Amino acid sequence: MYGWRERIGLIIPSSNTTIEMELHAFLPEGVSLHTTRIPLKSITEEELLKMSSLAVDGARLLKDADVDVILYGCTSGSFIGGRDFEKELEARIEDEVHVPVVSTSTAVVEALRVLDAQRVLVVTPYTEDINEREREFLEANEFEVLDIRGLGIEENTDIGKVEPYGAYRLAKAAFMEEADAVFISCTNLRTFEIIAPLEEDLGVPVVTSNQASLWLALREMDVMEKIPELGMLFTEF
Repeated sequence: MYGWRERIGLIIPSSNTTIEMELHAFLPEGVSLHTTRIPLKSITEEELLKMSSLAVDGARLLKDADVDVILYGCTSGSFIGGRDFEKELEARIEDEVHVPVVSTSTAVVEALRVLDAQRVLVVTPYTEDINEREREFLEANEFEVLDIRGLGIEENTDIGKVEPYGAYRLAKAAFMEEADAVFISCTNLRTFEIIAPLEEDLGVPVVTSNQASLWLALREMDVMEKIPELGMLFTEF
C-alpha cells in the first residue's frame, strides 16, 4: 500500500508544475503524496484570493484519500490576505474536513523561527505588488526584511520555466552579510538543487517554499527524516 507510513494531501494552483516533482523526489520511504488542484493562472491578488475561496472544495476531495495531513501548497496564496490569513484559511479547512492542515506560509514562518533567523533576504519570482504583500506578511510576523528581489513574473506557468540557477544567481547577487537567512519564495519556483550549494557559498541557512512545506508536513506527522540535500532545516531540525 502506498502511504503505509503516512499520506500527505496537497492542494496546489492548477498552473503549478514544480511542487509535486520536488516533493516526490524527496519523500521518505512509506510516505505518499496525493494532489488536488484549484484554479489559478496568474499571480495577482484577485486570482489568489479567489483561489483560496475554493480550498475547502479541494480538501474535501483529499479527505477521500484518507490523508494524514493537508498542505495548502501556495506561498502567495496563503500570505496574500496579511497576517493570520493563512491561519484562518487552515482553520476553515480543518473545520470542514477534520484533518490537520498546514500552509506554505505557515511552514516558512516556522522554518525561519526554528533557524533563529530574524533578518531575512527574500528572493521571489513575483511582481512588485505581490512582493510588497509578502514583505508586509513577514514583517507582521516580526521578521526584518533586509531586501526583497523579484523577477517580475505574473503568469504562473512562466515561473515554472525558471531554471534553478536563476534563483541561485539572484540570491547570491542580492546577499548581504547581515542576513541571518535567505528565503526563496514560491512553490512553483524550482529550488531543491540549489539549497545546499547556496548555504555553502553564503554561510547562512536557505529556506525555500517547497523545502519548508515538506519539512512542516512531515514534522506534523512525526516523520523526522534527515535530508542533507535540503539544507540545514532538514539536517538540524
